[in-house]
Amino acid sequence: MKFLAKFFFATVLASALAVFLVVLWPVPLSEPKLLVRVPHGASLRTAAHSLNEGGVGIPAWIISGVGRVAGLSTSIKAGSYEFDQGIALWALLRKLSSGDTSQADVLFVEGTTFRDIRAKLNSQSELIHATRDMSDADIMIKLGAAGQSPEGWFFPDTYRFDKRSEDLAVLQRAFVAMQKQLNVVWQTREPNLPLKSPYELLILASIVEKETGAAADRTQIAGVFINRLRKGMRLQTDPTVIYGLGDRFDGNLRKADLQRDTPHNTYTRGGLPPTPICMPGIAALQAAAHPAKTDALYFVAKGDGSSQFSATLDAHNQAVNQYQRGKP
Repeated sequence: MKFLAKFFFATVLASALAVFLVVLWPVPLSEPKLLVRVPHGASLRTAAHSLNEGGVGIPAWIISGVGRVAGLSTSIKAGSYEFDQGIALWALLRKLSSGDTSQADVLFVEGTTFRDIRAKLNSQSELIHATRDMSDADIMIKLGAAGQSPEGWFFPDTYRFDKRSEDLAVLQRAFVAMQKQLNVVWQTREPNLPLKSPYELLILASIVEKETGAAADRTQIAGVFINRLRKGMRLQTDPTVIYGLGDRFDGNLRKADLQRDTPHNTYTRGGLPPTPICMPGIAALQAAAHPAKTDALYFVAKGDGSSQFSATLDAHNQAVNQYQRGKP
């Protein structure tokens, strides 16, 4: 009986010690705040190896063994996980099973260019910069759009991502989002617009985005450009010229710049430019698809963010004198 009592006591003590080690004892971490990524489709065993190789100082077989005992074999979720010094193995495994991932976000702003997007992604320390040394063309190949200009093809929004995920995954989401938004807008557009494809609508929307100072003017501006396209008039919009100048633009648009021919100069070339000039938001897309019914062919900035619209050149010149040159 004494032997059985001692054995029972030893068993209970060992069990209590094991529970203490698993539930309360801090696991050793290689960093005070450790970030480890568990790959998609990872089994408990694979996740355990990822944890151990990522800086969790417990053998993978112990991690997976405790996970199996706890019934977590099939509930491990992929993602990036952040562990603070002092975390116990049980709490660590619970994070993995609940999907309590460590995330960050990046904002793509309406009216910015693909060059701006790349710079923003490169500034995100939480991302793996898989595209840093890629050309724009290489990125579009990776996205399954070989030969397509990237400009305009990424929907402006806030994108949350798991830390230490690749920047290409964020671009993929923004690319798919723009395709979906553009498809919906194109399918519900006004009939008989002088636009031959969703891509032409995207191009027009990008111009509307850059020309709009006041939201209330957006559909009016789209209406002006639609009227000009219908009449075969050149669009003559400054943002396209600025885009075509690229790095040569110093912030001051001159008459010589308007006369310098580039593929995007809508003063020297008719129709739409060959690509979008920025990343349009949903309001600009909707405006291009549902322009205001107007007889206006011209508009000029009034200096307060809004525009003055005119149906004739004489009226437009008077508006230019009034709002741009300060003449009555």
